[in-house]
Amino acid sequence: MSIEISELDGLDIWRRATVASVRRDAPDLSARQMALLLTVYLTPPPHTVRGMSDLLMVTKPAVTRAVDRLSGLGMLRRKVDPNDRRSILLQRTVKGSIFLREFGELVVGAAQGIQEADPSGLPQKYS
Repeated sequence: MSIEISELDGLDIWRRATVASVRRDAPDLSARQMALLLTVYLTPPPHTVRGMSDLLMVTKPAVTRAVDRLSGLGMLRRKVDPNDRRSILLQRTVKGSIFLREFGELVVGAAQGIQEADPSGLPQKYS
């Protein structure tokens, strides 16, 4: 499936989804945390800190900090790899699945132009 949109339309979809996400009563994730979470959920396991570091091209300490936050929120779980006890496996959780499913709905709504309030996605005082 291919969708033709301009760069500005792509950015506007991202803006609308982001505005909708900050309006929800949900954790506010950094771009790195979201990239890590999406990668763990949308690519086949197994996932390790070392593997995520290589894939995302960021340092292992940066991945570890993101994992700390996501595991603290219950969106990822750490598990020692039984085949290599030095390696930590990153596992999906129900809470993380629900969070991403709801975020996906926000993105789809933004792409379809569905807004809960003002179509600009901004509070009235900024419109």
